[in-house]
Amino acid sequence: MNYFSTNFTLGILGGGQLGKMMLYETRKWDIKTNVLDPNPEAPCSIATEYFEVGDLMDFNTVYNFGKKVDVLTFEIEGVNVEALEKLENEGVKVYPSAETLRNIQDKGVQKQFYKEHKIPTSAFKVFKDKNQLNEAIVRKELHFPFVWKSCTGGYDGKGVSIVRSAEDVIPLSEGACIAEKLIPFKNELAVIVARNPSGEVITYPVVEMEFHPEANQVEYVICPARIDEAVAEKARAVASKVSEAFKHVGLLAVELFQTEDDEILVNEVAPRPHNSGHYSIEASFTNQFEQHIRAILDLPLGNTNSKVGGIMVNLVGAEGHTGQVVYKNIDKILAMEGVTPHIYGKKETRPFRKMGHVTIVNKDLQKARNIAEEVKNTIEVVSK
Repeated sequence: MNYFSTNFTLGILGGGQLGKMMLYETRKWDIKTNVLDPNPEAPCSIATEYFEVGDLMDFNTVYNFGKKVDVLTFEIEGVNVEALEKLENEGVKVYPSAETLRNIQDKGVQKQFYKEHKIPTSAFKVFKDKNQLNEAIVRKELHFPFVWKSCTGGYDGKGVSIVRSAEDVIPLSEGACIAEKLIPFKNELAVIVARNPSGEVITYPVVEMEFHPEANQVEYVICPARIDEAVAEKARAVASKVSEAFKHVGLLAVELFQTEDDEILVNEVAPRPHNSGHYSIEASFTNQFEQHIRAILDLPLGNTNSKVGGIMVNLVGAEGHTGQVVYKNIDKILAMEGVTPHIYGKKETRPFRKMGHVTIVNKDLQKARNIAEEVKNTIEVVSK
């Protein structure tokens, strides 16, 4: 099929920043797009041929949207899977598939999937609600501390807490959840795997993630990860095994723990472009968004190697600021060597909301890391 400068239409469920950055690539190649999002001011609204406002979890909305496109993808997991299944049955190509998404969308199902496929992950138990979780604590079936995760609805650090006492359970949400063993680890790593329908599979270099201690959000992504080559090879091998098990098409971001004994455990995955791959826009031969488009259209996959060392800094709303956004001192970071800011187009800021990111590239990774620290300490995402 000829995708370029034709009436072929790619549909994207979700109009946030990941969709917007996907549209950089469809614009580059003149591929027609339709986007669905509940927010009329979503970042994608200014860059697509057709933008529809609608509920991503509503069956009829997703189904009717999907009937208008030739290939359907998504930039967020919170979409109606039953609608995707019906579209697939009627011949619409949905990538990643409804089956892949169904195994990932619920974190309890996702963890069981790892267990069934002998994929290394932390020990866990699934609970139907908070009452059942509390009963397990009373019966001493769970031991503090442990990691609590909501089975659905978690994002950007939300829906994840370390539980150190019974009192920590009180503010947690009431729904289905998992309790995971708290793993002492050296590093949090990630590997992005790309796969197309023809079965071509490639992995990106391992990245290292540094997290904000309070918001539980990624602050820095460092590529390549500062780890031994043997550990990097093991991480890529585990990520490839996860990809093979899910049989996804498109991108799969695999988040990993490197334990104190250099074992690699899978934390969780995302079947889409991911925060851990933003560095690739400036640092890689083929950035993750172009790669996702290549994969879902069954085009040859691009070179995943890095041209230069890259570090990504997340721009999040400052504490104490809610309202119309102002990027304070952005002119100062623009004057720094190898610095490229990406502004997502969200007009309203609030504490810890992802508003953009900055990529720093340099042949000297330590120099890039130092500049990243300077960027982090200079720019402020505040409100008027």
